[in-house]
Amino acid sequence: MQRDVYVAKIRIKMESDKKTITDIVKSYTRYLKLERNYSPNTLAAYQNDLSWLLSFCEQQEMNPLDIQLEDLQHFAVQLHEHQIGPTSQARILSGIRSFYKYLLLSGEIEQDPTELLESPHLGERLPEVLSTDEIDQIQKSIDLSKPEGQRNKTIIEVLFSCGLRVSELVNLKLSNLYLEEGFVRVMGKGSKERLVPISSKAIRELKYWFVDRNLMKIQQGEEDYVFLNRRGKHLTRTMILIMLKRQAVAAGITKIISPHTLRHSFATELLKGGADLRAIQAMLGHESIGTTELYMHIDTTTLREEILQHHPRNMKEKDDDNEEQEDEQ
Repeated sequence: MQRDVYVAKIRIKMESDKKTITDIVKSYTRYLKLERNYSPNTLAAYQNDLSWLLSFCEQQEMNPLDIQLEDLQHFAVQLHEHQIGPTSQARILSGIRSFYKYLLLSGEIEQDPTELLESPHLGERLPEVLSTDEIDQIQKSIDLSKPEGQRNKTIIEVLFSCGLRVSELVNLKLSNLYLEEGFVRVMGKGSKERLVPISSKAIRELKYWFVDRNLMKIQQGEEDYVFLNRRGKHLTRTMILIMLKRQAVAAGITKIISPHTLRHSFATELLKGGADLRAIQAMLGHESIGTTELYMHIDTTTLREEILQHHPRNMKEKDDDNEEQEDEQ
């Protein structure tokens, strides 16, 4: 009898806690949206991360406000048992850290339990890149006789020439284009604006696309978007991903690519051409130079080959080796 009363009290407390946690989660979501200025996609990702923890707490009959490091380590083990990969585990735990930092900031907790929580070890995984020749190959495989042909060619060129995120591309407006001056205005993460130079080739492809675009019936409210689908509405990120993957297959490209691959390729080609890392950071809209430094690692192999080939010390060593071989003969 006493045990039944005890269990009933726990359930009543948990129902009360649920309401409290619901309110806190709503406040946290407002904080991410209004204070951190996160996009709807980023908000959805953080909410998904938190849903994993709330589900775990419900199973364990535990209030998330009372959770300790040991509980979070158990939670991390459960993620592994659900066969969630290391990268996704790290992403979820990053979202959980954000939640508890907010709780600490808002005074809901006195100590952050995630402070000593370790993420799974991730091996260094460098992003795939495409050479200029491979991008040309993809563009040449596009059937320009199709209604969407020129549009798709232009999308690829703008992504590669400007290094835009796919979310920035789908939201690109005609009013953001300054083609005479050779710039586009981009609304990046956190609603931060930046001006990005646009190449003459990308401008030329845009003007070809505008000829087709002007013949379209554009839906009300969509008039300012640069890239539209057949129904006259602006494109989604998924549409561009599917288009690019199909076009890569048609071109015989075997690399696993996405729209972000073109952004990596843009930065890598700039680095190879001798562009300053700070300039690349500004064009990509990276908040941290550390993110931009990733491209230094991408280009390590190429840089090593160029140094070995062109550095005077190595050239002298090569000449000496050739002389020794001639003497032996």
